[in-house]
Amino acid sequence: MSPSERADGRPTVDLSAYLGTVPDEVVERLRGARRVLTICHENPEADALGSALAIALIVEAGGGVATPVCADPMPAMYAFMPGMDRFRREPDPSIDYDLLVVGDCGELERIGPVLQSHRELFERVPILDIDHHKSNPRFGVVDWVDAASSATCEMVTLLARRMAVPLTAEDGMLATALAGGVVMDTGNFQHPNVTPRTLVVSAALREAGADFSEIARRLYRSKPNTQLNLFGRVLARMQSDLDGRLVWSTLELDDLVASGAGSAESEGLIDLLAQSETSEAAILFKEVGGGGSTRISIRTRDGGVDATALAGTFGGGGHARASGATVQLSLDAARKAVLARASELVAEVKR
Repeated sequence: MSPSERADGRPTVDLSAYLGTVPDEVVERLRGARRVLTICHENPEADALGSALAIALIVEAGGGVATPVCADPMPAMYAFMPGMDRFRREPDPSIDYDLLVVGDCGELERIGPVLQSHRELFERVPILDIDHHKSNPRFGVVDWVDAASSATCEMVTLLARRMAVPLTAEDGMLATALAGGVVMDTGNFQHPNVTPRTLVVSAALREAGADFSEIARRLYRSKPNTQLNLFGRVLARMQSDLDGRLVWSTLELDDLVASGAGSAESEGLIDLLAQSETSEAAILFKEVGGGGSTRISIRTRDGGVDATALAGTFGGGGHARASGATVQLSLDAARKAVLARASELVAEVKR
């Protein structure tokens, strides 16, 4: 028996001080639903995937049926996480869903083409919105938005404990899914969004069997050569202004072709740019297929530019230190417009 285990197998990490943050209405909706669709945003990462899978497991633990859905193919980098093969790209046509749970989406449109192809479903069935993005507009019948949470998976860990679902459920699948989201959205516990609650939640997941060392290795210290090639191309064209306080780079569609990388392998590029010791704001401009729009990812330094102020100018949102938007402009036009506004915001920062 390890020091963190009781003889009866019950958890020793106490989350009771935080369980009151889970709204009663969220618990009631999930307990009352029997056929649940859990859906995350397109271009998924570990927090989106982990929270969607975890909610499906919570529903199933209560005797319900659940379908985790993501509009895009599963990125290869997450194949090591158990349960990722359960994701469908469309709802199951044989199931008459009675609840839709949309997780980790700053806006409903981020779920991608599923919203249009199944518009009637999203208009007819109640939506439970679970998210940690400050800019979330509250699009659900029930909205649980906790901008102080480091990750949606941090919130769902508390939800599982509140609903008396063991974090060890499905031979540790639940704990691993949730831990992956926390590791990803905290930058392996290096971002300023880490709070005492984040660490207590992580301790509970570790006690339940989540291998944080292996998860961190897979997400941050193990990359395909194609991804390293892609990173090199994009970092080589990094530029800066305002004495290095504003840095940016561009990912072109040709970079994916030349490196042999998939679009999902651009994950993590913005965080490398943000490591600039001089930058107040780091921006990655990513050319979207077709050339008519551009995805921007923004990272800012603590106590400086509010990233949501910059992203919000262009219809996006997120968190104060990490935000994004899709701009309906060509790469060159988007870069010109966004950098002009970013320069204004950075110039206002006095340290």
